[in-house]
Amino acid sequence: MSDNTRAELRQFIVGKFPKIELTDEQDIFALGFVNSLFAMELVMFIEKAFSVRIPNDELKLDNFRSVDAMTELIARQQSVTA
Repeated sequence: MSDNTRAELRQFIVGKFPKIELTDEQDIFALGFVNSLFAMELVMFIEKAFSVRIPNDELKLDNFRSVDAMTELIARQQSVTA
């Protein structure tokens, strides 16, 4: 499951920023590509694509810095609803 999650997240991010070369550990905020609008798009994408709801207390920058961090967030939210 997590490999598919990582692939979908990478595909979404690279789809928005085609020039980016992204590894799962890279901090997408440090790369300078992410702004507040994209951050909200990312949250909406995650909620829709992975059928999870991200509660306000999980809307922390650290949860969205990298593909790895987002994958962990998704797994946590899926285990809450399971």
